[in-house]
Amino acid sequence: MLFELLYRFHDYFSPLNVFRYITFRTSLAALTALIATFVIAPGMIRWLKKISMTQQIRDDGPKTHLAKAGTPTMGGIIILSAIMISVLMWGNFRNVYIWMMMISLLGFGGVGFLDDYLKVVKKNPKGLRAWYKFGAQMAIAVAIGTFLYANPHDTYNTVLNVPFFKKWLFDLGFFYIPFSVFVIVGASNAVNLTDGIDGLAIGLVAVAVSANLVLVYVSGHALFAKYLQVLYLPGIGELTVFCGAMLGAALGFLWYNSYPAEVFMGDVGSLGLGGALGTLAVITKHEIVLVVVGGIFVIETISVVLQVASFKLTGKRIFKMAPLHHHFELKGWQEPKVIVRFWIVGIILALFSLATLKLR
Repeated sequence: MLFELLYRFHDYFSPLNVFRYITFRTSLAALTALIATFVIAPGMIRWLKKISMTQQIRDDGPKTHLAKAGTPTMGGIIILSAIMISVLMWGNFRNVYIWMMMISLLGFGGVGFLDDYLKVVKKNPKGLRAWYKFGAQMAIAVAIGTFLYANPHDTYNTVLNVPFFKKWLFDLGFFYIPFSVFVIVGASNAVNLTDGIDGLAIGLVAVAVSANLVLVYVSGHALFAKYLQVLYLPGIGELTVFCGAMLGAALGFLWYNSYPAEVFMGDVGSLGLGGALGTLAVITKHEIVLVVVGGIFVIETISVVLQVASFKLTGKRIFKMAPLHHHFELKGWQEPKVIVRFWIVGIILALFSLATLKLR
């Protein structure tokens, strides 16, 4: 909104014309979110400690994690606040997709906040009941999917785009709604499952958002989309600003969440960021690319599914512990080694996802 106020005077002061460029506002959004995080985080961490909003550590997890007891949690409030401040300043709220991203971020973040509140304040280790939690996520995702399905301004509102093949477009029709719900809810819970060791999830979110920033900008730029033979989606380019805000907030939070963590993001952060990534993929028709760029999130989720299925069917476990990062910890890998190696794989997958732009 601040950019609209400044841009209004560009006829009188020509340098203000720069605010019409998405790339410029994206840079400002990233810097604003980064600075906002640095401003908010110290006081928020002290306050969370003061009111005893601290992490409860499971006894059946890696023994090295017991030392983390007492670390403040619900730090996702810092991330969401920084993103909101940044987008409010530099985003164009006349763009309906900005509203959809804000609804997703705050909606899923709100579900996570309630779950964290019940775990920490009410001392309920299970938090929000599974069906209530899943039902709330489903409701938000259905609302987003239904809107996108009915959006008359989106020519490709029910189309599934297959990467590497420029002409492979599948119209899912009404089934696009349940498909979009699956993507959004799945992404939200995948990030949540990955958030188990210091800095792992937020670092991977930063990597995924960086790749999505490029993909979104190209899809929203008529010339680049034509040259690279990708779907041109009018109005989508504005979400580059939102990606910039997410990237800045993620990097800022990583400063405090890196090993050894001063604060954890909690479900309020992981569910909110995951829901936003899923919604971004659905809006920009990069649902399949999300599986690649968020490959670590997918692998972590699959490890949990396989572990549970194997134990119920055979009574045996495939991994020493799920999600997968705990398996490697129990094999003797030090926590920083697990984090950095997972980041490296995440970066490789992100670079591979960008290759889908050219290899068509």
